[in-house]
Amino acid sequence: MLILTANDIERFYTMKDAIAADKQALKIYSQGNSDVPLRINFDMQKGQSLFMPAHIKGSDIVGIKIVSVFPDNPKLGKPSVPAQVLMLDPQTGEVCAMLDGTFVTQLRTGAVQGAATDLLARKNASRAVLIGTGGQAVSQLEAMLTVRSLTDVAIFDIDTQKAEQFTEEMKYRFAHFSTNLYFSKNLDDDISQADIITSVTTSKVVTFNGEKVKPGTHVNGVGAYTPEMHEIPECVVEKANIRVVDTKEGVFAEAGDIIDPIKQQLVSEDDFLELGDLVIDPTQCRLNDQQVTLFKTVGTAVLDVYIGYDIYLKAKEKGIGTFL
Repeated sequence: MLILTANDIERFYTMKDAIAADKQALKIYSQGNSDVPLRINFDMQKGQSLFMPAHIKGSDIVGIKIVSVFPDNPKLGKPSVPAQVLMLDPQTGEVCAMLDGTFVTQLRTGAVQGAATDLLARKNASRAVLIGTGGQAVSQLEAMLTVRSLTDVAIFDIDTQKAEQFTEEMKYRFAHFSTNLYFSKNLDDDISQADIITSVTTSKVVTFNGEKVKPGTHVNGVGAYTPEMHEIPECVVEKANIRVVDTKEGVFAEAGDIIDPIKQQLVSEDDFLELGDLVIDPTQCRLNDQQVTLFKTVGTAVLDVYIGYDIYLKAKEKGIGTFL
């Protein structure tokens, strides 16, 4: 079994690799060529463990992501949300790899937004806004920078000190993109100028003024993943010309910022496409520079498993990782 840490994966697997893998994974999903059982949750004495399997038909790629939430772990010097992705050998059924699940989740979540932004944002998009500076924010920023030549990115968080520190760290980390990264002191102004908006929060209220969104903007809703969470304004969902989700099954069951507009009959389920549909048929992407486009993701194990196997194959080829 090959053990791959976050540091191992970072050495050779790029955001471009991840975006390409996520596109292929969701194409497979939308074509009906995968099995994704419902997530299994176990409530335990000191926490909760979640099991998310997936099977890619044809290639017989099978894997499972295991995520645990144990709030007392930091007292033991351990992460409160440990996660692993286990991959099976398609030929023998043996576990052939174990990957750092936290890193894989961050990578594939950033990449799925990058895939949507690549397919939907204007080709000449130059200004972006990132709302939220939590654990997923780094990969979200990297994905936007990877798919578009951005001149400016405004970074906002309700925790001003945290946002300012994050911004300074990202200036150093992503200096090679030559993009002006700055802390947003006036979110309304930055939203009104943005070509791309990415919100990655667990907020129960909208994170920006949807009325400020200009024609031609692409909006990503990445963080909210329960019916109680609502980071994307309803007016944006309503006025978007193209509405795309990672999976209809997941978003219509879990994403409050999409569920509520549907319940209010501002939009219907038929008004949404899956990202895989756009990969299959690119003519369903943006038609002109005036359209507002929207992407919403809540995640799916297909992404973890497909990208996990892709990482495993590339690591074996390069001789990276530790065999047990």
